[in-house]
Amino acid sequence: MLNALLALLVLYTINQIHLPADLGIPGVNVANLLFAGVLALVLLRGDAAPRPPSRLGGPLRAYFLLMALGALIGIATRPTDLMSDLTYLKTIIFYPLYYFLFYYAVDDLRSARRLVLAILAVAVVAGLEAWSEARAYGLGGYSETHRASGPFGPDYRTANRAGVFYAMLLPMFVAFFLFARHKLSWRMLGAVGALVLVGGILVTYSRQSYFIGLLAILLLVWRRGIGTTLLAGLVFAIALPFLPQGAFERVEETQQETATGEERYDESTESRWELWQGAFAMWGENPAGVGLNRFKQEIGNYSGYSGKDAHNFYVLTLAEAGPQGVIALLWLVFSMWRLARWAARHADDAESRALTYGFSVALVGMALGNVYGSPFSEGSVMCAIWALCAIIERYTQLRMQQAWHARQALQEAPPHFDPARRAG
Repeated sequence: MLNALLALLVLYTINQIHLPADLGIPGVNVANLLFAGVLALVLLRGDAAPRPPSRLGGPLRAYFLLMALGALIGIATRPTDLMSDLTYLKTIIFYPLYYFLFYYAVDDLRSARRLVLAILAVAVVAGLEAWSEARAYGLGGYSETHRASGPFGPDYRTANRAGVFYAMLLPMFVAFFLFARHKLSWRMLGAVGALVLVGGILVTYSRQSYFIGLLAILLLVWRRGIGTTLLAGLVFAIALPFLPQGAFERVEETQQETATGEERYDESTESRWELWQGAFAMWGENPAGVGLNRFKQEIGNYSGYSGKDAHNFYVLTLAEAGPQGVIALLWLVFSMWRLARWAARHADDAESRALTYGFSVALVGMALGNVYGSPFSEGSVMCAIWALCAIIERYTQLRMQQAWHARQALQEAPPHFDPARRAG
């Protein structure tokens, strides 16, 4: 039952735009209520085995503390709507708590495997929704308003968010296909899921997601071997002419030529550069940060884009929470990567290699996905990553415990008695 509720929590969080969310209580929604219910079950469970200290516990607590400090700076120096500020802070803190919930909920390897498969199944459903939107729009030339966003927003304006989600989860499927050699069902899931998410990435027309997805596949096939890399390159060359024409148009519009022959970048790219310059100017005047939930309010004073997001979570954190905030964020991201590498070092069979290699590359995608956008605090995008951090950590711990008990059993076993040898 607990595993089913954890899977339901992820399913709801990713698809909450399609489901009832508002409870009529300021700052509280259905996801919070579901989380509280699952947490109660975990706390009331009496037979839970003790856990080693969690690898992300310290970095997360430091991150929470410095985000709270950023909120206090904003409230003290630029007071506006207190409830809005507290809700903003709650959103930043709430979804990373999924890591702790899953960490203390997973007790055995079977649960870990089932939860990974459940999360990936939810990702496939989200990818199919993007396909459905693309069919409704038509797969002709590129149009800004015909970008699929799946369950991550009401229209094309959230397509980049959807693309980042698909690109982050794509490596898990590719790794299943490449490394789960003796698990045919996992390899089939990997192949189908990879095709679905590649299609989802294409129809979001998100250029950063194109780059992240291609990089993820390249890293994994290179890990598999030079032969696989060459074969993947051949498959890509064959498939390239069959990709939607709109995808090529989207990439080509990045750099344009004006009527006077001058080359320039498209407005989306140039606006980001101006926003980032404005963010650095904002931080220059406010070395400790302007305060959480203040970037959109202040950016109009430093750029021509009033009310806009920074489109880079690292830059946004620097501007709002200061260098102390961005250091905490970078420590957290580095700790996630270190967790993945620790798990990969202890992978000693096809299943564990598939899980840990895919997860390692998924975290590369997560880090890159916040360079050209800022979905780090978006629960629908990040909840699967926080859950996977905990599941992969517990999976590795449980396998290490299993191996230790096996070694102890061998050491304590009595010597083998051979009657024939004794008779001789």
